[in-house]
Amino acid sequence: MLHYEQHILREDAEWVVFIHGAGGGIATWRYQREAFSPYFNLLLLDLRDHGLSKNIEPAYEEYNFEILCVDVIEVLDHLNINKAHFMSLSLGSVLLQKLNEKRPDLIDKMIMAGGVFRATTKMKIFVHSAKFLNYILPYRAMYDLFSWVVLPRKNHQKSRRIFRLQSKKLSPREYLKWVGIYKDFFRLLRQFFHKELKNHSLVVMGDQDHVFFKAARRFVSQQKRAHLVIFRQCGHICNIERYEQFNQVALQFLREQFDLRQPEQVMG
Repeated sequence: MLHYEQHILREDAEWVVFIHGAGGGIATWRYQREAFSPYFNLLLLDLRDHGLSKNIEPAYEEYNFEILCVDVIEVLDHLNINKAHFMSLSLGSVLLQKLNEKRPDLIDKMIMAGGVFRATTKMKIFVHSAKFLNYILPYRAMYDLFSWVVLPRKNHQKSRRIFRLQSKKLSPREYLKWVGIYKDFFRLLRQFFHKELKNHSLVVMGDQDHVFFKAARRFVSQQKRAHLVIFRQCGHICNIERYEQFNQVALQFLREQFDLRQPEQVMG
């Protein structure tokens, strides 16, 4: 079973489940644990191969999002969590939408930070370049390169450092398995981009997220139950770079203090 952490407020309190992105881990949410624990029960997960989730059975030669979904559902069922709010980061937004497709009964509200919603030209160029560079560069160099591509500015430095530290916990073999999910990843992006969200959803993006921001805005613009919050001068990992604002907005959304009449808000 996946490694997880629980923070229990009360037996009858609502749950928030946290799903990190590729190369991340529970440490992704270091700035959310303390802020959310006075209001909710929290479940933080290390996805397969990440953090302390090592040697998960059954083992697979290749991964897809169905396998990743089953991993998460196994933990929820084990803990008898029948309904929860979910928060995701980056690639975790695709996994969250796949979970919502597979087990909609489990999911209440959804928050997607730095969400990935479409296979942009930049993303495709990087993925296909990475397939070639994997034969030349060690995988740690690939993660360093990826962190510079996605988080290039000086104010992204903290996010870049945390991402690199967490990615070091992946072995070369594990890294290649995660790289191998790109076909399923692109397929799901095509499938979900025009699919209507049935849950109230909050998408939080930095306006400096040059790889993913435009697609997120287009995605939210066609959704009736989704709302977009944009942080000015902020990069991809907005829950770390602007954690105080992020926590405030996310808590307002989950505690029903958020203005649902505004489909888009821009914050300095």
